[in-house]
This record gives sequence, structure tokens and C-alpha cells, in this order.
Amino acid sequence: MKFKRVFAIVMDSVGIGAEPDADKFFNGDHNDVGSNTWLHISEACHGLKVPTMNALGLNDLCPEIVGTSKVEHPNSYVQTMRELSRGKDTLTGHWEMMGIETKEPLVTFTDTGFPKELMDELSKRTGRKLLGNYAQSGTVILDELGEQSIAEKALIVYTSSDSVLQIAANVDLVCPLEELYKDCEIARELCMKKEWKVGRIIARPFVGTKKGHFKRTSDRRDYALKPAGRTCMMDLVDNGYNVLAVGKIHDIFAGEGMDESWHITSNHDGMLKTIDIAKQRDFTGLCFVNLADFDVLYGHRRNPEGYGKCIEEFDQDLKVLIDNLREDDLLMITADHGNDPTWWGTDHTRERVPLISYSRLYRNGRKLEEVDTFGYMGKTILANFGLKGSPNQVGGVIEELLK
Repeated sequence: MKFKRVFAIVMDSVGIGAEPDADKFFNGDHNDVGSNTWLHISEACHGLKVPTMNALGLNDLCPEIVGTSKVEHPNSYVQTMRELSRGKDTLTGHWEMMGIETKEPLVTFTDTGFPKELMDELSKRTGRKLLGNYAQSGTVILDELGEQSIAEKALIVYTSSDSVLQIAANVDLVCPLEELYKDCEIARELCMKKEWKVGRIIARPFVGTKKGHFKRTSDRRDYALKPAGRTCMMDLVDNGYNVLAVGKIHDIFAGEGMDESWHITSNHDGMLKTIDIAKQRDFTGLCFVNLADFDVLYGHRRNPEGYGKCIEEFDQDLKVLIDNLREDDLLMITADHGNDPTWWGTDHTRERVPLISYSRLYRNGRKLEEVDTFGYMGKTILANFGLKGSPNQVGGVIEELLK
């Protein structure tokens, strides 16, 4: 064992350039060829102030990122990873990091809405009228249907370009939060049927009384499918190592393969909790962190300026985390897909992701070759603890990170 504690942070949706197969993935009528979340945000913001990530070697991965420069970074290795799975969403990205290849794309209802049979059964089981049933931004649909949902005590059901069924409810005026959660559990049960099997059911609680004043709360909850096979996290836990989950990690993996989990209300809250773990928790294993604000608040809303500020705030928190790491800690920073806010539509973009690996033990940090699956990340973590992983898992070991 080279490292006692591994901190893996997913900057949700912060991709770094189109995949070779981006022509097969679309945002509306346009494919994802040419998308680059990091680059295009930096251009839209006329440069990003990211001194921490710049010092780790970000520029080596995309020299055109405005605000970055070529530096020596002996304590960090940088490289890119391509996604093997047939998808560009949260589940497929995170699952692949932990060894699971998704060979068949998850079912979506972007163009058609959900089948009448499903909607009728969901209405019957919840005892509520359902509004919506189309693809829309989560904030826009509240302005479109929020007042009607209050007047009729109805749930708002909608989807997106992702494999999701989302249920929004005003928790002050329509149904209490716990009831919304139960309604989502019903939806999850119904959507285990093969033809309705979406990747996630998402509870979207909101408050407010009129159009223009509705606001989603931080009590979102995801009900995800269980990973289709053994993950690296399961292998760690089953062999006596700790897995600590911060943010959406618990929901993404349906609570499997972890010892403890922490709900977070923002990227900053997630980083504060991670910093606290680094300071106080003497664990042996993995602390796996998802920071979703990049994607949810700025990527899907096509707000490059807000996205850029979010990245800069993360960079400041990252400096504090690094200052509190021990000599035998490993920090890995990556993403699960792209969401270029300058691109067409509001969907994710099929992009490579960065993998930045930092340790005070490193002396020869440099740019490494690109790997062809996110699975290299999980397999390398397992190898650090002397584990090979389960036969179903994809990827290999990045040997330089463990020398």
C-alpha cells in the first residue's frame, strides 16, 4: 500500500474535449464534435482564475484554456480518460470509474414523454394528478406549471435528455417532503419494468407561491438503478477498507459499496465536508466525492459565466484541501462527462475527462498517456490496496501513480 487514504473528487460535467465518437452523440440536431467544457468556459469568461489547478498541470491537458500556463508540476500526474460506456450521463460515468461498462444506453423519453400506462399507474399509486410529462429544464417547468400544481395539488412529472423521471412538488403547499420521497419510491418500483427502466428517479422539492418566485430546495434525492455488477467500491469494503461517500455518490450507487455517506447542499459544502474528513478521519481506503453544482446550476442552464465562477470557487477550496492532506494521501480529480454551456441544447456533451493525481510523495509528475476507459481510475485505487478487483470490471492500473 503506497497511499493510506485516497480522495477522489468528481467535478460533475467538467469535460475537456470531445471524444473520438462524439459524432454519434447529439444535442438536438447537432452532434458533440467540437465540444470542450473547460476550454469554452475559459473563453466565455475571458480567462479563468484557477491557480491551484494550474499549478497541478491543467494546461498540459489543453494548452488553449484561457488563464492557464505551462508549469512544472513534480507532485502531480495529469492525463485524460475516454469513456467506454455507451452514454454521457452521471450514472454511466461514475459506474465506469468503479469498473462497470454500460454497453446498452439507458432508456430515455426525451422526445415522447412517458407512456400513458406508466403515468396512469403512477397517478393511481400516488393518489395525485400528474402534470407535465415532457422534457424541460427543471427551473423552467416550475414557472410553466408551478401555479397550476398548487391549485390542483398535483405533482409535476418531467424528463430531460438523460435517462430520468423527475417529480417536482411544492413541499409547503402540495405535499410534504417525506410524501414526495415515497412517491418517488413508487416511481422507482414502477420503472424497474424493462421498457420503462430509466437510470434515475429524482425528487425535486420546491417552494414559492407564484411564477418567477419558485425555488428548488437542497432536499433533492436520487433513486438510481443499482450498478450492473460488482464495483471497485464493493471490493474495497468487502476486503476491510473504508469507502466514504460525499454528495450524490450514495444515490448514484444506490447506497452499495460504502460505509458512510454525507448529503451536501452545494459544491462548497461538499468541499468543507471533504476538508473536515481530511483533517479528522484516520480511515484507510477511499473518500469518493461528487460536486454537482457545475452541472445542475450552470451546465444545463447554459450559463458559462456562472460555471466559470463555480470553477474558480472550487479552485480556492481545493487549495485548502491540498494544504490539509497528509504525505501518504492521494488526491484524484476527474469528471464524469461534459456539459459544455456554449453548446447547442441543454444536454451533456460526450467528452474526455481529466484525471489529475496529486501526492506529496510524487517527485516526477508529468503528463501521462490517455487511457481508453474511466475504469483505470478504480483499478488503480484497488491496486494501491493490493486488490485486483472483480472479473467484470474494465480498465487497468496506471502504474506510474503507484511507483
